[in-house]
Amino acid sequence: MDQVGKDIGSRVRYWRIRRNLGRKQFADMVGRSASWLDKIETGERLLARVPIIERVADALGVDPAVLTDAQVADQAARCVDPSEVQAIRVALGRYAGLSAQGEHPVSIPQLSRQAGYLDHAWLSSRFTVVARYLPQLMADAQTATVAAAPADQLAAHRVLVSTYRLASSMLLKFQANDLAWLAADRALNTALRIDDTWSLARATRSTARAMTSTHQPDQAIAVLLDMADRMRGEVSHDEHNLLALYGMLFLAASVTAAGREDSGLADEMHAQATAAAARLRPQYDTHHTYFGLTNVLIHRVAALVRLHEAGRAVEFAASIDPAAIAALSAERRSNFLLDLTEAHTMVGNYKQATNLLHQAEQVAPEEVQCRPLAHGLLRSLLHNTSGEPATLVKQMAERAGVTT
Repeated sequence: MDQVGKDIGSRVRYWRIRRNLGRKQFADMVGRSASWLDKIETGERLLARVPIIERVADALGVDPAVLTDAQVADQAARCVDPSEVQAIRVALGRYAGLSAQGEHPVSIPQLSRQAGYLDHAWLSSRFTVVARYLPQLMADAQTATVAAAPADQLAAHRVLVSTYRLASSMLLKFQANDLAWLAADRALNTALRIDDTWSLARATRSTARAMTSTHQPDQAIAVLLDMADRMRGEVSHDEHNLLALYGMLFLAASVTAAGREDSGLADEMHAQATAAAARLRPQYDTHHTYFGLTNVLIHRVAALVRLHEAGRAVEFAASIDPAAIAALSAERRSNFLLDLTEAHTMVGNYKQATNLLHQAEQVAPEEVQCRPLAHGLLRSLLHNTSGEPATLVKQMAERAGVTT
């Protein structure tokens, strides 16, 4: 069999596994035998006729070109695709407990480990990994809150809050903003059911970000400050678990205030976050927020960009210790670099903007190659660079599938 057949077969297998489909399950979906599928995936048999290519592609939820065109295939494999967004939508539409049939018990420790794995994938900006496993984890966590024993209810609800938050954050990355708000709202209502401050603080931040994305900054800030007021007394008694989450509320408020061009409130919220960071000690649990002085500083850069003070953002960023930035997660570092890319673009320093965007791609390829925000930066640089920077921008744009 020639290389074309092997390449197509390899892509079929890749997408079948990415869709979490077993061999027999998928063979049944396309009306073929498992042995036929084995031969296709190993390249022993060529998937050549257009009708069967289309049938296989439809079952996989991809365009036929994803199976037959190498460049299209590479681009599709890098990024979260519409079928995976739809799977998250379907999971959000499930209401455990409404079914007449009883829910089977789910292992809470196993769910917690899976949630931790997806949190790590998120912090590494491996969004395709999150998208692949999140819908099933969400369904299992929904079941757990119904079927778990009373002693396990808090842990079950915390996992469910985490899955809803991940869903909202994922959807915001790819500008599915209304759906992101639904996921965040589900997180907050889940947290309210158990009146758990830890869960409420995390869910509130997601809800505020989703509100901001749907042009409700005033409501977002109100929600953040209401939660900060609610938990203030508890923080002093449980700083180990709550202080980082408390500080993150002010960071979110500072960036949101900057987005509505309220520099006074943005400064005030930055000062509150800085004060919270000053209370932290290294052993405190940051709950994957990476909250601390460095995170406060890079959020200040984000706020200055949103205030259209690009020059100040560039100057402020230069004062942050590079080693401290390097210690942050890939997701945090890449977003800092995207903010700096925007700042340098705003002041007309396109060469440095190009270099920063390239650094962001090296740190977290999916952030640049897949996100609409980064695509917008690429289009701007395509129009404003020449010489060596233009060549680098074109290479990045090609990997991202961005054209002018």
